Amino acid sequence: MPGLNLPAPFLEITRRLLSMHVPGAEVWAYGSRVRGDNHPGSDLDLVLRHPPDHSVPQAKLAILRDAFVESELPILVDVIDWARIPESFRKEIEREHVVVQPGRQPEPAGGSTSQPRIRHSEGGR
Repeated sequence: MPGLNLPAPFLEITRRLLSMHVPGAEVWAYGSRVRGDNHPGSDLDLVLRHPPDHSVPQAKLAILRDAFVESELPILVDVIDWARIPESFRKEIEREHVVVQPGRQPEPAGGSTSQPRIRHSEGGR
């Protein structure tokens, strides 16, 4: 399993920005920082995937990109959308990546994931 060659403070900032702007997205790192052939100034390559349907484009991609540009990270972060890249590139990323943020399923409309209560009628016993 590959690792992510990124200083801990940079990873912390990256995860904070991801959780703020794309909390439900599954985010993978790929490229030189995963392969281990990076240098201190190498960019961080990220791809966003939409659970449960990876073909759905990420609506907040531009906002996230702006957030990385305006952040205190001293490296470039290149963010792409899984739904908008060719299958050949997807296969390349699938071969060697690190999960930076696991995807989360959206909550049901009521916000509760508990089972519905069953009501019994009073007169039928």
